[in-house]
Amino acid sequence: MANKIGYARVSTLDQDTAIQVAALQAAGCGIIRQEKASGTSMNGRTELQTILDFISPGDTLVVTRIDRLARSIGDLQTIVRAIKANGATLHCTEQPIDTGTAAGKAFLDMLGVFAEFETNLRRERQLEGIAAAKAAGVYKGRPAKLASAVGDKVAEMKAAGMGATEIADKLGIARRSVYRLLGAAQGDV
Repeated sequence: MANKIGYARVSTLDQDTAIQVAALQAAGCGIIRQEKASGTSMNGRTELQTILDFISPGDTLVVTRIDRLARSIGDLQTIVRAIKANGATLHCTEQPIDTGTAAGKAFLDMLGVFAEFETNLRRERQLEGIAAAKAAGVYKGRPAKLASAVGDKVAEMKAAGMGATEIADKLGIARRSVYRLLGAAQGDV
């Protein structure tokens, strides 16, 4: 029996999938998988991977918009190939995409290119904004996690004969941080 499987995705924890879920229910999806993960990569998207692993011949994966599925044309093509290899199709509720038709496939490819283009533009604008903020002296980068006082304390504890693991435990820092701080204090790593 063919199933309509819905997939809802938002990028950040403070966003909500409720609107997408309502649209997927209205589209007749009996199963809806949801996740909060970036669409710029397929990594870490366990709900999507579950769908791709278990989608069957005759099933339809339904999303509200193509950017909910992928933000890069490469990932989008990988997902569509996996769906097709399982004998299933892809459908979007808000866009004329249905991989069961030639026109739907063509529109899918065009929208995928635009989704990737939008992501690249956003990244460029972000980098330009950071560069402008640095030039204006507003942005200086992320502050160092460990203050110099911690470095001094690490050096004192080492001089007192404590080992790196013991120092790390006492100060609640990573052992690699102890080694890094000791190397910086001695001028070598």
